[in-house]
Amino acid sequence: MKFLSTGLEQQRALNLYRTRRVLESPQGAEVVVEGRRYLSFCSNDYLGLANHPDVIGALQQGAAEYGVGSGAAHLVSGHSAAHHALEEELAAFTHRPRALLFSTGYMANLGVVSALAGRGDAVFEDRLNHASLIDAGLLSQARLRRYPHNDMDALERCVAGDGSATRLIVSDGVFSMDGDIAPLPALAAIAHRHNAGLMIDDAHGLGVLGAHGGGVVEHFGLGMDEVPILMGTLGKAFGTFGAFVAGSEDLIETLIQRARTYIYTTALPPAIAQATRTSLRLVQEEGWRRTHLHSLIARFRAGAKQLGLDLPASLTPIQPLIVGDAGRALALSDALMQRGILISAIRPPTVPQGSARLRITLCAAHSEAQVDRLLDVLAELL
Repeated sequence: MKFLSTGLEQQRALNLYRTRRVLESPQGAEVVVEGRRYLSFCSNDYLGLANHPDVIGALQQGAAEYGVGSGAAHLVSGHSAAHHALEEELAAFTHRPRALLFSTGYMANLGVVSALAGRGDAVFEDRLNHASLIDAGLLSQARLRRYPHNDMDALERCVAGDGSATRLIVSDGVFSMDGDIAPLPALAAIAHRHNAGLMIDDAHGLGVLGAHGGGVVEHFGLGMDEVPILMGTLGKAFGTFGAFVAGSEDLIETLIQRARTYIYTTALPPAIAQATRTSLRLVQEEGWRRTHLHSLIARFRAGAKQLGLDLPASLTPIQPLIVGDAGRALALSDALMQRGILISAIRPPTVPQGSARLRITLCAAHSEAQVDRLLDVLAELL
């Protein structure tokens, strides 16, 4: 199939070809890639829990108690006591009546949107939403309308002028490539005025934002009345794997009955659920992790300003250094690796054309000295 090799060559020519690096260590501030140790600033392990000894111990204990695989979908025989307990604890954490586990955040988003909207309905999405949300809107077969990034006037016009029976507004809570926060109060107000549903994907906010790690909803002092559908992932700040949706009794029961990506797939391993119960406890009990993380964010942004680097406004661990050209982003990533620092180059179609970048991410496992080391190397290269 020559068209495959032709397509791959075109990707290489455009500096858009992707390659994998083989990690030989746990996630952490330092990692080993193909035999060499690097200072890593490209992980979503924001609170440094992916290699926490208590989380590892809980995973081992869970495997000893429940085995490895769940063996079936939740609705057949795969819903274990560990899954059930984690759902109850996530519901309490998010201050909602119910929570429902999904195998991945991608599957959660596909399942929720396609369960709640269909032909004759309308889904309104931010243009910079995660790919899983865009795909969810397309899969639902509802009319997908995308509004300019965080443009609430444009969204209001779209919703007000739409006569669909069901209208669902969907947005990232923290945008994964820019690190900025969605204007939740304005989104909630528009949804309320026009009797539309509101779904927030808070994959990058939960655990990180809010005094207790409650994410963007807590950050803005909102609740389930304003944000009725909340999706969160467990493979980022929680350090494990999987995802969940939290909301009302009726929402969760509707998803159990109608979300195809919940009904027709094997439940995640119960040992993972058991490990996540421990990481959820650490997220709530060890607030120093968030305090230290936000101190590092402030330190990095202050140092970048002194260097004259123009970073987008972001209060989150995601601190993108936009360079524009994909080739230049790759060259900078390679130069950083030569100096012992691992930061991936993010290029189209993950980000819009002309906005290739280094997606720098900070985590609670980093030290101030490591952040300063990154700034020193950036000063040398830029």
